[in-house]
Amino acid sequence: MQFKKYLMMLALCLPAYFMAAQGAKAPDNWFTKDKTADGVQGTSSDQALQQLKAKGKKGQTIIVAVLDSGVDYNHEDLKDIMWTNPGEIPNNGIDDDKNGYIDDIHGWNFLGGKNGNVEHETLELTREYVRLKKKYGDATTGTDKKEFKYWQDVKTQFEEKRGELEGQKAMVADYFVKVENAYATAKKALGKTEIAADDLDALKKGDDAAKEAATVLERALGQGLDEASLGEQKTEATKYFDNSLAYNYNPEYNPRTVVGDNPNDLSNRFYGNNDYQGPDAFHGTHVAGIIAAERGNGIGIDGVADNVRIMSVRCVPDGDERDKDVANAIRYAVDNGASIINMSFGKAFSPDKPYVDAAVKYAAAHDVLLVHAAGNDSENNDTDANFPNDGYAKKGGLFKPKTAPNWLEVGALNWRSGEKSPANFSNYGKKNVDLFSPGVALYSTVPDNGYGNASGTSMASPAAAGVAAIIRSYYPDLSASQVKDIMTESVVKQTGEVFKPGTTEKVPFSDLCVSGGVVSTTQAIAKAETTKGKINKKASWREAGMGKATKGKTVTP
Repeated sequence: MQFKKYLMMLALCLPAYFMAAQGAKAPDNWFTKDKTADGVQGTSSDQALQQLKAKGKKGQTIIVAVLDSGVDYNHEDLKDIMWTNPGEIPNNGIDDDKNGYIDDIHGWNFLGGKNGNVEHETLELTREYVRLKKKYGDATTGTDKKEFKYWQDVKTQFEEKRGELEGQKAMVADYFVKVENAYATAKKALGKTEIAADDLDALKKGDDAAKEAATVLERALGQGLDEASLGEQKTEATKYFDNSLAYNYNPEYNPRTVVGDNPNDLSNRFYGNNDYQGPDAFHGTHVAGIIAAERGNGIGIDGVADNVRIMSVRCVPDGDERDKDVANAIRYAVDNGASIINMSFGKAFSPDKPYVDAAVKYAAAHDVLLVHAAGNDSENNDTDANFPNDGYAKKGGLFKPKTAPNWLEVGALNWRSGEKSPANFSNYGKKNVDLFSPGVALYSTVPDNGYGNASGTSMASPAAAGVAAIIRSYYPDLSASQVKDIMTESVVKQTGEVFKPGTTEKVPFSDLCVSGGVVSTTQAIAKAETTKGKINKKASWREAGMGKATKGKTVTP
């Protein structure tokens, strides 16, 4: 999944969404701010909503589905904006609305069963390795040359990546010990109980051991490894490597039995349970808050949009999501009234892509906008595989880009301006990424009534989805494809050269995305105001009466 892609920090891998921005602190709630009015290039949603209110406009309530790890629906800043299924009686064990899902009050969980939930999962690379190894084993050739070559590529990638992780785990462990020892040496040399950056000059004047400690600590402190956070970061790094080796890259691990379905049976849509929070709802809760944390309630934060109800559809584990679950999650959201679906996840392999494509077409046929995170690997989505995407699979496994008109692909924007404005981890693509949106150091809701910072295209996507929600709310006659076009055509164009993510190479911002700019709510509503709507009056979210379940109505494209 996209938010579990990891960046290099120091010489080690730590989760991207745990990394706070280094240096100056990001302005509070910067992702709703405006460049002209507030001096920071956020979504401008605060200003846009003020403008809409001044004009006397009243928006319609719409549903935004969060396809993610789960959402803490009891959070103080989310509980009043959660979607509640009006056709379902809570906890009576009956499918009252006959949509195929029992007691789906705030959404559904495709990663659960009668006996619990899937938390950790393998990567799709691992699953493909297991599948093909059963067929080819140690064979040196195969009758299906194309598939055999694919197997060889999968085998090489899997074995190399697992080997790299094992080496990195040992290296990281050694590095933390080195930093811990450096702090101990520094304290002894200087006779202090705490060491800060100001102490390094004195330490450099000591003996060889003190000088070596100063060198280690200078690097560590420069990377944010102060003594106060050292233990937490060591724990997180250890957890990352242990989980990766025990679950993500473990060919013997199979958590799917808890669901009780056959994961290879794509005809079965009705499985799971109604635990739409799940065992680790950090990511989904953070995403939900960015979109629509209750505005103006005097607590926590303000989300980008008002007039929103959040539907939680759990389909993203700690590992790679399965194509079957993604497709069924999209269909569930469409059938139960969502007009926008946020998808902050992704992976490098998609063996059942045609099944996902059918769900994307289903969403398009029912006028539902899909907003997707571009990825956190500093890669070019025009050349590197990133799934799901808007290109429908063709015979032979090829895909033609830009065929889903209801798809918006989003890169991550830094709160800093100028040459560092693209987030250094963000994927990009002149053809396959539509625009950039705030995605660094966003402060949002986390489980148990908490709030915290997170970074990633996982955060940029819901910021853009929030803008789309404002447009769909206040200009309901605009279709999903029109909303997508309005958002890409009304961006704040970025001039000058910027660092290509992950490199020191400077390129025009227009090389990084289709629009060459950053999402802007104020400019989007100005364009929406003069655009004649082409709404599909039979769209599922309209049939659902702005939130009523469709009682099992299903149309297969």
